[in-house]
Amino acid sequence: MSAIYIHEEIDIIGARRADYLEHMTSGWDAEARGERGMRCFGVWATVGSTGRWPSVVNLWELDDWEGLAANFAHELSHDSLQDPTLARWWAAAAELRSGGRDRILLPADYSPTIDGLCADLPAAVCHLHEVVTVARGRAREYLALLAGEWLDPALGAGLGLTGAYRTAMVSDSEVIVVWSVPDWPRWAEIERFLDHGPAVDRWRERTAGLVLSDQRTLLCAAPLSPLRTGRQP
Repeated sequence: MSAIYIHEEIDIIGARRADYLEHMTSGWDAEARGERGMRCFGVWATVGSTGRWPSVVNLWELDDWEGLAANFAHELSHDSLQDPTLARWWAAAAELRSGGRDRILLPADYSPTIDGLCADLPAAVCHLHEVVTVARGRAREYLALLAGEWLDPALGAGLGLTGAYRTAMVSDSEVIVVWSVPDWPRWAEIERFLDHGPAVDRWRERTAGLVLSDQRTLLCAAPLSPLRTGRQP
């Protein structure tokens, strides 16, 4: 079965973002990972000039719905509604963050797993994070169109596909796509490409009436994130 993901947007307290990035990628307990079946896919700092700040995006990979249910059962079967193994880890994290929001993501069939990416790690100075709101019930259609009509132009412009997902539990109306960007000069070229051009115009025409809104922000991976090191923290 396909993997399933927990996508987290975290609000950081003050100037503690670097501390939080380090805590997420060096303090994730191996025992807890085994108990919960959660693999760290990505930990990123949001580039504040392009989105909410100070904030961090985390992405966790699990095997399937059953694995996610087992993860919830493990966490929520205690009166504290908290995994005792991770109590100290969570307490330390709570000193660095003020809140956030999570999503459950379901990958397109062409979306890479973290093991696949680590096996052939693409160069990435940053990642482009897209949140696309589509008409109700049409997220699968958008992902299919992306694979068939937009992926090749995007790759040709220098982007690399890190992940393509639809958000569960929202009427099949939201898509998240993460792209890798090899270097900063290429990012500038990519933004010019995305602003206007024949390929972009064709894509916008093709998705007119399907896409209701979209927003992209830049993310930079934490130093110990798998997308920087090629291995689990």
